[in-house]
Amino acid sequence: MVALVFPALPTVTLPVTGRAERFPVRRIFCVGRNYAEHAREMGADEREAPFFFTKPADAVVESGSRIPYPPATTNLHHEGELVVAIGKAGKMVSEAEAQVMIWGHAAGNDLTRRDLQAEAKERRRPWDMAKGFDKSAVVGAIRQGALPDGRLRCSVNGMVRQEARISEMIWSPAAIIAALSQMVSLSPGDLIFTGTPAGVGPLNRGDSCKVEIEGLQPATVTIV
Repeated sequence: MVALVFPALPTVTLPVTGRAERFPVRRIFCVGRNYAEHAREMGADEREAPFFFTKPADAVVESGSRIPYPPATTNLHHEGELVVAIGKAGKMVSEAEAQVMIWGHAAGNDLTRRDLQAEAKERRRPWDMAKGFDKSAVVGAIRQGALPDGRLRCSVNGMVRQEARISEMIWSPAAIIAALSQMVSLSPGDLIFTGTPAGVGPLNRGDSCKVEIEGLQPATVTIV
């Protein structure tokens, strides 16, 4: 047994729909600008190759949580997204092989410090502090199996702000996984946020944000 200088932190896990077992989270990858309208909203070409950023596993927030407004920002934004859960390892895979690697799906919210992201873009610096801060990855319960095309909807205090069909993605989940696997080895426990549709906007203290995807349990969070 290896001696540790201090106790290791517990593995981050998420609930699984209809099961007592939980899904252990290894890493979190996110793809940017995967809906044409959102790409235009952010001033980008709507058909660029997928690009990725990451969040730490301990940024995960379970649905139904109340979280504090994060520090170092005055412009916190919601980004409702489909989250893909990986259940099989793969590297340098094809889209067909990538499809087999998908264990399940969840609704998610990629919380973003938009002002820090804008500053990072202007100065050509990394997005880490804009995207990978504490409690920035809201994820609902994971449902095992395939997910038919459905509608994604993100609402704040009951008012719909984002709405699109999953099929409107520029890059499908399998294409995203295949592209990502050319750069890193994927393993069971990895999560991939697959991009957000147009309509991203601010969250303030007291706001309740819900991301709903047909066939999945919602991902909800309240900012306090």
